[in-house]
Amino acid sequence: MEWLIKKAEELARKHGLDYYEIRLVKVTSRRLVMSNGQLRELSSNSELGIGARAFNGTWGFSSANDRERFEKAIETAMKIAKLSRGDAKIYLGEPVRDKVELKVKKPFTEIDIEEKLSLVKEIDGLLRGEKIVSRSVNYGDSIVETFYFNSLGSEIRTVVPRIRLGFSVTARENGEMQDFWKSFGGTLGWELIEGINLDHWTAHVKEKALELLRASSPPSGEMDVIADPELTGVFIHEALGHAVEADSVKNGDSILAGRLGERIAVEGLNVVDDPTLPGKFGSYPYDDEGIKAKRVEIIKDGVLVSYLNDRETAEYFGLEPNGHARAESYSHQPLVRMGNTYVEPGDWSFEEILEEVKNGLYMLGDKGGEVDTANGTFTFGAKLGYIVENGEIKEPVRDVALSGKILDVLKNIRAIGNDTRVEFPGYCGKGQWVPVDDGGPHILTRALVGGLR
Repeated sequence: MEWLIKKAEELARKHGLDYYEIRLVKVTSRRLVMSNGQLRELSSNSELGIGARAFNGTWGFSSANDRERFEKAIETAMKIAKLSRGDAKIYLGEPVRDKVELKVKKPFTEIDIEEKLSLVKEIDGLLRGEKIVSRSVNYGDSIVETFYFNSLGSEIRTVVPRIRLGFSVTARENGEMQDFWKSFGGTLGWELIEGINLDHWTAHVKEKALELLRASSPPSGEMDVIADPELTGVFIHEALGHAVEADSVKNGDSILAGRLGERIAVEGLNVVDDPTLPGKFGSYPYDDEGIKAKRVEIIKDGVLVSYLNDRETAEYFGLEPNGHARAESYSHQPLVRMGNTYVEPGDWSFEEILEEVKNGLYMLGDKGGEVDTANGTFTFGAKLGYIVENGEIKEPVRDVALSGKILDVLKNIRAIGNDTRVEFPGYCGKGQWVPVDDGGPHILTRALVGGLR
């Protein structure tokens, strides 16, 4: 890589630019997809590419996946920056030299493709059942090797493994169809797969899909709502996490602009984004601007204490950068993104929370939704819900949605469970897709409930 570093230095001098950063990224991945017993995809890919950025009051960016064009990509980024001259500033800091590999117990690279195919076939077989009319299994793994260097003299090499397994079913009865699914993932090796009780989870997915067939429509109106750890996680990620991404704040797209230091939630609520959590799907050692990832307290005891930022927004707001600039690939520019976002545990047991509810809903899982961080409103669907009466879980309801104003819901929280779980891997879209994780404990709040249909 020495020739590339020297070439970047020469080009920066030629174009009169003070700051540039280069990411050289190699991705090796494998993916298997089976649907209703048919193998739909078995692919193994390897790609090497370069993403080059230069700063001149604004960013110039170029990428290439042809070694013969790496130098050209660097010069193109610098030419764009020179022509686009802006008035923004960025945090620079000290140069960093480091090598980090996220270690796993059992590398998935040592597992034969035949064994991975056997896994997918086994799950497909376990998902068969009465009234199950469709089933799907997805397996994927990847190794991302990155060499980052910049004009400050930083040289950072990282290796991040990532593995994910998901499966779903569709059940049908009397013309009605319902889906249920489950995903597992992490910056782990094959030990993730070996730790999954496939018999339990495949039975669980089928049972819940069948239960949804029998479920009724939910009630509507404002009421007490218990969110399970998965729904708590998606609410915190979508409704709060995106609102504290400093680029949204800077661009006027967040209700949390100008509110650092203000109480925005109940006392006792602590929300964190921590990309350093071992083994989680959204974990990484350095962000894509060469800033070391760190645990960030977003809300501490109900008070908004930090935004997630990158080099540019850190300088803009006068904050320390906290390692949250992430790019989907070498061909994408970094944006402010989350890693692993979660609510820290409180001191309520689930049974105590349940006893608090006289008439309400217990909502489980994430079925997607919409958030308007500028206006502070949201709507999320749950995979499944249950009526709660006098502290007891009653009949199931389906197609149930939770909506309201983000700050109202945060201030209406009456109980925070002691059972935080951060184990709901997924991909967050913000023009680009990056792996994330989220979670939390059971929480009790008050919000508008209605049907999705």
